[in-house]
Amino acid sequence: MGRIVDPFGVLGWIKVSPFTEYVDGLLDYPVWWLSKGDGQWRQVKVSECNVHGKVLIAAIEQCADRTAAAQLKGLQVAIPRSQLPVLAKSGKDGYYWSDLIGLEVINLQGEQLGRVTGLLETGANDVLQVQSQKEGAAERLIPFVAQVIVKVDLADCRMTVDWGVDY
Repeated sequence: MGRIVDPFGVLGWIKVSPFTEYVDGLLDYPVWWLSKGDGQWRQVKVSECNVHGKVLIAAIEQCADRTAAAQLKGLQVAIPRSQLPVLAKSGKDGYYWSDLIGLEVINLQGEQLGRVTGLLETGANDVLQVQSQKEGAAERLIPFVAQVIVKVDLADCRMTVDWGVDY
């Protein structure tokens, strides 16, 4: 849902770069989970959180000064899936980005293009970052639009796209 990018001020506040569609997407959650990305998560209570430009600033309990806040830099911020709204499975709004990361991407000809490693928000539309397993292969950027995305099969961890290997 986001990443802690820096301390904010001297009272233990943190800056969070949200990965949500809207900057204020984390404001509704009084409890966050933090991790270094190693699968170990710890729960923290958010005592205050506000939008500050394109980032959030937040005060979390047991983080009383800038030194403590600086130690949190780089940690991932998550919300348990059970607390997130249920999405309709139609159109591009039917998936959380985390659903798509790791999916195998194949085209209509059955050629493997790689796996989704991330998504970019460009303003016009979201873009899939697809990395081939072939050594030296460049990252592919594939628009996440209805004209390109043919099928997303979360059960089989596969996405079918109308996209050539040479694009």
